[in-house]
Amino acid sequence: MSDVFIGFSSVGWREAVMYLVGFALIWLAIKKEYEPMLLLPIGFGAILVNLPLSVVWEHEGAAGFLKVLYDGGIANELFPVLIFIAVGAMIDFGPLFKNPFMIFFGAAAQLGIFATMIIATLPPFNFSLKEAASIGIIGAADGPTAIYVANKFARDLLGPISVAAYSYMALVPMIQPPVIRLLTTQRERRIHMTYHDADVPRWLKVSFPVVVTVIAGFVAPISVPLVGSLMFGNLIRESGVLERLSKTAQNELAYLVTLLLGITIGSSMSAEKFLNIRTLSILAMGLVAFVVDTAGGVLFAKLVNVFLPEDRKINPMIGGCGISAFPMSARVVQKMAAAEERGNIILMHAIGANVSGQLGSIIAGGMILALVPLLAG
Repeated sequence: MSDVFIGFSSVGWREAVMYLVGFALIWLAIKKEYEPMLLLPIGFGAILVNLPLSVVWEHEGAAGFLKVLYDGGIANELFPVLIFIAVGAMIDFGPLFKNPFMIFFGAAAQLGIFATMIIATLPPFNFSLKEAASIGIIGAADGPTAIYVANKFARDLLGPISVAAYSYMALVPMIQPPVIRLLTTQRERRIHMTYHDADVPRWLKVSFPVVVTVIAGFVAPISVPLVGSLMFGNLIRESGVLERLSKTAQNELAYLVTLLLGITIGSSMSAEKFLNIRTLSILAMGLVAFVVDTAGGVLFAKLVNVFLPEDRKINPMIGGCGISAFPMSARVVQKMAAAEERGNIILMHAIGANVSGQLGSIIAGGMILALVPLLAG
């Protein structure tokens, strides 16, 4: 009879807490609609892997289905690469081509990554350089990049890093507005920007992903899986001869891989790995990275405005769009602009900065992958 209740006797407080974490993620996904495609499967995966005597990970020496997914999708970086192909097929670099200056906002908004890396190596955190790099990349606001880097440098921290990255991406509408309002005046938030629409040559759209991939291959070869997959997806989109394949990548591929990625990330959230002070530190520093990223972009825009004539001033809120949360950050900034002054349309500029943030996050990830092993010895 005791065998019937063995499951109850093997559950401790840690497992109970993880059930609550899983339920909380599912609630946020359903009730608040925060990144439901990811938070729901992550939450369910967290519950599954913490069930008593769970066979979803391993049973009698044989790998369970979640471990099979983990080994076949996360451990070998397949899922992040497939996600980047889908994201590349979704991105239109047109707004960036029409306003190339926006690329600098994509660079400025990566400040939080490197600031958080430094903080994470200092007392009382004392993370190793590779662990600190994995934590800092949360600030890229790019889940696949965070997973890819963490899997390379700190596989034992993959669970909390993934949860932090995707949770804060979902909370962009709550995180960014207070930071932007704190750093800007009402007059600055009401700045209008003229958008000059122009046709982008097809040859430029087609050649761009190829050229970027080749340059990445020579400058930072280790970043090619990230850059190459994103650019391959974009080439499918812009080629004009693979319309059905482009739509498949944007929809079916994105949905299926995101589903599998989410539940697999959840399976890495076992109680013994997740419930510790290091996890709380990672969550806190991930938030710091997001805040500093936003602040870096806004402050850079304010600095640029010092040198611009009055009729060419940039709305500093655009700087906050330099993160990789595409297109959510651009929508948040446009909503703020419209709330400050009805009719103030800065969406296309915001999208240009947001697209540059997608590129910036991958470049930052590539730099980290290339330089950290050298610095760590």
